Amino acid sequence: MTEDPTSQRADLEKAVRTFGGLWDTERGLRALRDAGHDPHPKHTRRILRDLASEGSLVKVEDWPVRYRAVRTG
Repeated sequence: MTEDPTSQRADLEKAVRTFGGLWDTERGLRALRDAGHDPHPKHTRRILRDLASEGSLVKVEDWPVRYRAVRTG
């Protein structure tokens, strides 16, 4: 069964907005598993990079890569 990658992205974006804080690949994978997905690390990292490029996350550390959720008012 192939999952819709847009639903993974939507679910991860929702988790970032809901929970805030620091995000890395492991936290993203956990959030997607909790949402019922079977995520792959590479795809999860791509979603996190996309969210950062859109301004939902800000990169705060290069190694390991970590992001902080941006709070919107």
